[in-house]
Parts: sequence; C-alpha cells; structure tokens
Amino acid sequence: MKTTLVLTLTSLAAAIAASVPSGAQDGRRLRTLPHGTYECALPGDATGDAFTAVKSEDFRVLPGSGYRDADGKRGVYLLRGNELVFTSGSKKGQKFRRLGNNTVKRLKEDGKLGRLSCTRLSGTG
Repeated sequence: MKTTLVLTLTSLAAAIAASVPSGAQDGRRLRTLPHGTYECALPGDATGDAFTAVKSEDFRVLPGSGYRDADGKRGVYLLRGNELVFTSGSKKGQKFRRLGNNTVKRLKEDGKLGRLSCTRLSGTG
C-alpha cells in the first residue's frame, strides 16, 4: 500500500512539474538587464557629431525588472533571451535587442534594428 501511494504521489509530482514552464514559454530564458543608467542616442554622420543624444529616451534599470524613465516614471520590462520588451510605464510596447552586456538597440515594427541605441553608463541601480 505504501509503495503504491509513493508511486502515485511521485507520478503526480512529475506531471505537475512537467506542466509548469521554467522560463519563457518560447524556450528563451528570462533574464534581467544590468542595473544602471542607459543613455540613448541616434547615430550622427561624417559631417557632424558621431552621435546625437536623445535624453527623452534615457532610462534607469532598477531591481526587480523595473525601470524609471527620463521623467522619473516607473515601469516594468521583460527580457527573454536578447529581446527586451517594456511591458508597462511610459515605454510600454517598445522593443529592443540586446547587443552585448551594456547596449540595447530599438527594434522597428518589422522586427529589424532601428537607429536608436541605449548604452549603460553607470553600474548601480
């Protein structure tokens, strides 16, 4: 009787564990960005500055998948693999691709890389 009960409970536990996702449902691991201030800019050209800062797009990554925009308003982001999506706050719906430890680049609606890049300047959140 005890063996049957143990086997039944073990099977039930295995079935429950198999049905609960361990990360993103598409198989990409959920991650967080390094905390700190991200300064955003557009590329310049050969006749002028190397880049043009876009201060209104700057943000600060906080603990717990949170961020604060340039105006101090808070929101939440989701990082799956190298795809960053802002899920609430003023940047809600904006998508970026992570290009290394300290840089993200905005994605256009068609999923291709846009021009705006944001680079982490400071290390603590």
